[in-house]
Amino acid sequence: MHQLDRSDCKILAHLKDNGQLTTNELASKIFLSASQCSRRRARLEKDNYISGYHADLNLGKLGYALTALISITSNYHNQENNERFIELINEETAILEAFELTGPMDYILKVMVPDLEGLTELINDTLLPHESVQHINSAIALKTIKSNNDLLNNYKN
Repeated sequence: MHQLDRSDCKILAHLKDNGQLTTNELASKIFLSASQCSRRRARLEKDNYISGYHADLNLGKLGYALTALISITSNYHNQENNERFIELINEETAILEAFELTGPMDYILKVMVPDLEGLTELINDTLLPHESVQHINSAIALKTIKSNNDLLNNYKN
């Protein structure tokens, strides 16, 4: 893998905002030739700086109106238990993000469900019965204040 330069970072910043930019559009935004921009983009994809392209869906409009954070403490702290729980997390589509933590909690999950009933079902019917789960704490998000990954925004100009 090669070291990223300013032009590479500009490409990443613009594609993060709009993955549908054509090579010509992208080249004009970062002041490179289309062929040079195309080569750089292909290299960034090959080296996994770009892991894919997707549409940013409005989940609220699709019926997923409730966002919650669920913290979980495990029963047993061993590799087998960890693997079983990770399997459960990966199978559950309502779980958008999951993090293994240091400190008193073992995991924190970001979930989106249609309503309070959906959250109750996820906790009571899916998470709590799992043999790996000892304790659950949940918090409902009232409002999203910030949600992005604009780490490269300063490279756009």
